[in-house]
Amino acid sequence: MRSEADNVASWLVQHAREHAQRPALRDAARRLSYAALEERCARAAGALRGLGLAPGERVALLLGNRSATLEAVFAAARLGAIAVPLNTRLAAPEIAEQLDDCRPVALLHEAALGPLAEAACAGSRHSPAARLAVGGAPDAFEAALAAATPLREVAAVSPEDPMLLMYTSGTTGVPKGALLPHRKTLYNCKNAGACFGLMRDDRVLTVVPLFHSFGLAILSLPTLWAGGEVVLQPHFDASAVWRSVAEQRISFLGGVPTMFPLLLEALDRERPDVSSVRFLFTAGAAIPVDVIHAFAARGLALKQGFGQTETSILCCLDAADAVRKAGSVGRPVPHAELRIVRREDLALPPARWADCAPGESGEIVVRGPITMTGYWERPEATAETLREGWLLTGDLGHFDAEGFVTLDGRSKDLFISGGENVYPRQVEAVYEQHPAVREVAVVGVPDPRWGEVGCAYVVLQPGAALEASELLRFGRERLAAFKVPKRFVAVAALPRTASGKVQKHLL
Repeated sequence: MRSEADNVASWLVQHAREHAQRPALRDAARRLSYAALEERCARAAGALRGLGLAPGERVALLLGNRSATLEAVFAAARLGAIAVPLNTRLAAPEIAEQLDDCRPVALLHEAALGPLAEAACAGSRHSPAARLAVGGAPDAFEAALAAATPLREVAAVSPEDPMLLMYTSGTTGVPKGALLPHRKTLYNCKNAGACFGLMRDDRVLTVVPLFHSFGLAILSLPTLWAGGEVVLQPHFDASAVWRSVAEQRISFLGGVPTMFPLLLEALDRERPDVSSVRFLFTAGAAIPVDVIHAFAARGLALKQGFGQTETSILCCLDAADAVRKAGSVGRPVPHAELRIVRREDLALPPARWADCAPGESGEIVVRGPITMTGYWERPEATAETLREGWLLTGDLGHFDAEGFVTLDGRSKDLFISGGENVYPRQVEAVYEQHPAVREVAVVGVPDPRWGEVGCAYVVLQPGAALEASELLRFGRERLAAFKVPKRFVAVAALPRTASGKVQKHLL
């Protein structure tokens, strides 16, 4: 059964009809009411259709935090097409790999990232037929909107039809596109609405990137679903955050844990007016308890949450419990069934999984309307992650006696650097191509600024010497900067189990 009402794009049509002049979206260039945002999305849909975007086809977005990013997401949904946000921090070969995987018919990119887009398309076997620069002078995107015939109709979709394709790498190093349907976006917004107490008067400051689930699916889309206003900041600057909070009367904002010590320093230094702020929110990694207490001492509740691209928000710690339960990520969201099961049972059918007792650590699994439908053209990876409706998160945790969840670690081989997931296997696969490298193992090590950074243990080819500067250059040409190891250590051999598996905990 297909319906216009199941299409996320219908939200803006309804808001524009019911409260046309209510503020909806603000970025560095413009401030839009719901009527103005709806008009721009209708024109963007017309422009994208003119570029060949049809139902089920993909449009890739190599864009920053600007109104065009959200306009393109809603425009693609309006057509029944799929938006593919791409991480602007990636290197050209990584972007080319994702273009080859999703095969978009069009690419919208920042004008300032023209050389990166050009290099990625040149290295892609499936370079998009149409490209449109956003920003710059003249602005090709604005010209396309002005010339387009607005598309007023909203495509009828099934709740299961994909709306977004968002990439996450895996333990194999191969990027996987999580297919996120319209119903997932809706129920994620309902969960955020319940956890955040969203109201039409709310104003969210989105400074984390829109190409990540945090900025797009947890902060911005739920606020627009509720009829509030999204204020976009193009990049993180702690002083600029507090200026926006004071000037725009921000209700709440979100950031990854590495941002909050810097925000705390700027808060104490500049003493801005924060009287409009209901709470702060963090997710992406564990945050030190003393940081939560420090904000509480200054009258600001710092709530913690937990989620991932495949599910968006899974748990949220209410402001009333932010200090009492500091360190926990909160209780499960309303529209999800969350269990913590014994890891040794995961090889069995879900009906035979045993739940962990309070205090006992296990793997977090979830089912419900907030899960992805699967990985784009990756049936084996989908079968590994989705088991009879249950999604295996790869995160370890435990319940306490009150039903609050605390994270205990990861079953997947990854670390988090500055809020970005880094999968060591992807980094290792790149360095295995270097002529001086025989073997390599990458692990995450603590870092005072980024939380964790990569350290590469390298077994060199006979006669080769370790040249850290050369290995840095090699990595930066092929990987995003946050993935490139910060240290390289030469070792005679990697520690292995009897079966040959590298024992990274010994490195």
